[in-house]
Amino acid sequence: MTSVRDPREMVSRHFGESFFLAETLIGSRWQGTVADVGSGAGFPGVPVAMYCPTADVTLIESQGKKAAFLNEVIYALKLKNARVFRDRAEQFSGQVDLVTVRAVEKFDDVLSVALDLVRPGGRIGLMIGQTQLETARRLGLHFEWEQPLKVPGGESRILLPGTNLVNDEPK
Repeated sequence: MTSVRDPREMVSRHFGESFFLAETLIGSRWQGTVADVGSGAGFPGVPVAMYCPTADVTLIESQGKKAAFLNEVIYALKLKNARVFRDRAEQFSGQVDLVTVRAVEKFDDVLSVALDLVRPGGRIGLMIGQTQLETARRLGLHFEWEQPLKVPGGESRILLPGTNLVNDEPK
């Protein structure tokens, strides 16, 4: 499911980066909703669900084989707080407290959809390369972007947290 084949690198890169995101953005006792857009092999969504059992995690994956794999992982790990949404993110209804995006194709397109899934006052966590930083800031004009954080052990990947500043209260 991923291009990484060395088991040690899988742990440090995929799980380590995902746990870093979880610890940085929510902690282990946070209660809220999470959508992992373009979940693929389940990173960071599955580790987020493992790390924070009180979070309600939805893995959004449109490809049938990957979605079936994710359902098997959820079942095998007995993750009661995770589920798979097998469709495109554009079809996901509602908004969530935290959206995560990591290593997706067509970043610009995916990000536009992911930003719309963040409830007013909610957060987004982007695991991106340095070269995608300006695109994120340009597309997320109604987000307050924090300083990017270098991912420990990561070669060039950063975590870019943002908060949706749209106010949903009537004027």
